[in-house]
Amino acid sequence: MKPDIKRGDSPLLLAQPHGGIDIPDSILARLNHHGQARADTDWHISRLYAGLLSDTTIVSTSIHRYVIDANRDPADESLYPGQNTTSLCPTTTFDGDEIYLDGQAPSQDEIKQRQQLYHQPYHDALREQLERIHQKFGYAILYDCHSIRSLVPYLFEGKLPDFNIGTNNGSSCDAVIESAVRSACTRASEYRTVANGRFKGGWTTRHYGEPGRGFHAIQMELAQCNYMVEAPPWHYTDDKADKLRAILGDILKTLTKILD
Repeated sequence: MKPDIKRGDSPLLLAQPHGGIDIPDSILARLNHHGQARADTDWHISRLYAGLLSDTTIVSTSIHRYVIDANRDPADESLYPGQNTTSLCPTTTFDGDEIYLDGQAPSQDEIKQRQQLYHQPYHDALREQLERIHQKFGYAILYDCHSIRSLVPYLFEGKLPDFNIGTNNGSSCDAVIESAVRSACTRASEYRTVANGRFKGGWTTRHYGEPGRGFHAIQMELAQCNYMVEAPPWHYTDDKADKLRAILGDILKTLTKILD
């Protein structure tokens, strides 16, 4: 299944691997009520970033992360050894609840098939667009768009900071990029910001971030309480979202010219 691609004419690419809600019927029928609820979606992430910059490339997938997580290592190695997390083809929610009916979890053969159908095409598109951007500008910046509920005890203690910047401890992008994003966040003093805390960047950030070659990657994990209701039916909250969008817009505008 092909990902959605919006080609832009700037050095910046927005990756959106977790905003999709599509689950094929053959898989949906095997999910229990936890799985069918899709609670771990990066709800409204495309809407949140829509229109902030007119010339930005966007690569997204409509497939839900319960089918396959496009931000996980295809070898299914843990990004956070020793910590609770979910796998390439998740079998639990972020709360640790099983998502499949008894005996219906995918086999290794099925996981490989899902990888070929959904995971690989998404990353083929990312690589193609990054190479195109790099050829034009001499560098490319991948900004990985994420959001999560602010309270998920299975994954982290307490309430998550509002802005969670991930650069794999500074290795996935030039230091000036991380510094600029962090500064834009901390200027909004009513929000809490952390860099390389619980979220250091997923596989996308770690895989594509090669600053020595001019490929820079940074992840932004947003606490969903700042733009939506964190409970079904997951309503988007315009006044909160507009305030957040202003900050995100400043970040993206800065990134389009930061390495010129």
